[in-house]
Amino acid sequence: MQVNMVGTAYAAKDPARAAAWFAEHFGLRVNIDLGWYVNTQHPDHPKFSLDFVQRDHESWPEAMRGREVVGALVAFLVEDVDAEFARLSGAGAEIVLDLVSEPWGQRRFQVAGPDGLLIEVLQAVAPDPEWLAANGLG
Repeated sequence: MQVNMVGTAYAAKDPARAAAWFAEHFGLRVNIDLGWYVNTQHPDHPKFSLDFVQRDHESWPEAMRGREVVGALVAFLVEDVDAEFARLSGAGAEIVLDLVSEPWGQRRFQVAGPDGLLIEVLQAVAPDPEWLAANGLG
C-alpha cells in the first residue's frame, strides 16, 4: 500500500473551536474551514492532518452522529517534554496525567483536549533495564 498522507478526523461540537485550541497550544494551522469541517496541519509536518467534523453532520455514519469522542488519544512526540509541560501548564491547559517517567522509555503527560480528546505529550528516554528484562525485552 502506498500511503501519501496520514490524517485523523474527530467529532466536534464546534470544529472551529477545536481547531483553534490545537492552533493555540500546538501550532497547527487551519487549511480548510467549511464550518462543519475544519482541516488543520502542523507547518513542519504537511503529510499529517488533524481534522474536526461537526458531530451531527450528515457525513458521519448515522449511528455515530451526535456522539462525543471517547477513548481517543492524540500524541505529540517532542524534544523537551518538561518544557512543554511548563508551557502548557502555564497556558492553562487542563493536565489530566501529571508528568511521569515510565520504565518502558517514555517521559510523558496528558492534557484534556476539546470535545473529549485526550492529548499526550511525550519524549523518548532511556528505558529501565530491569523493566525491560522483566518483560522479556532486555
